[in-house]
Amino acid sequence: HCFAALPCIVGEWSHWSGCAEQCQPDLRIRRRYVQQEPKNGGEPCPALEEKAGCLEYLTYQGEDCGHEHVPAFITTSEYSKERRQAASSLWPSDKDIAGYCVEFKTESLSHHCALENRPYARWMQYLREGHTVCVTCQPPAMNIDTHRCSGDGHNADGGKILHWEAVGNSQCQGTWKKIRQLEHCSCPLVHSFIFT
Repeated sequence: HCFAALPCIVGEWSHWSGCAEQCQPDLRIRRRYVQQEPKNGGEPCPALEEKAGCLEYLTYQGEDCGHEHVPAFITTSEYSKERRQAASSLWPSDKDIAGYCVEFKTESLSHHCALENRPYARWMQYLREGHTVCVTCQPPAMNIDTHRCSGDGHNADGGKILHWEAVGNSQCQGTWKKIRQLEHCSCPLVHSFIFT
């Protein structure tokens, strides 16, 4: 008897979980579930769990704790799509408050970034010295009063060395200088990040 090979079929990703801890860098998780197990040598199942770094600036009481974080905390811009939905309840509507983009030139970074190979943190490998990177500031990461993101170098002139840290790996960190602030980012995806 010949049996047809049946591939593994998985459902859609769940929404991202919230950050486990408020006010400190942490991880969020999303999962998907197997709807059909592979049979007769069919395509095996893909990863069922994804993780991403995150950092929430509001305590459970709704107080802003962004000022406690001196460096900019960044994560890959791919995470921004998911985040908009979650945050809209707190912010009036996306139209009222536009985000903005800050371009930085990376000055230095620790060797830990290049060694990172966990799937959710692979974006860190693309950080390079001397590259221009774009970091978007969106409402979820903004201070509600100032409408600015922590660590965006707002008052810094171009010569000032600013610090950043990758959310999800505190050893991947470095310095950069602010080039300019723009309305919209236009860097390649691998050099596009968001303030978290």
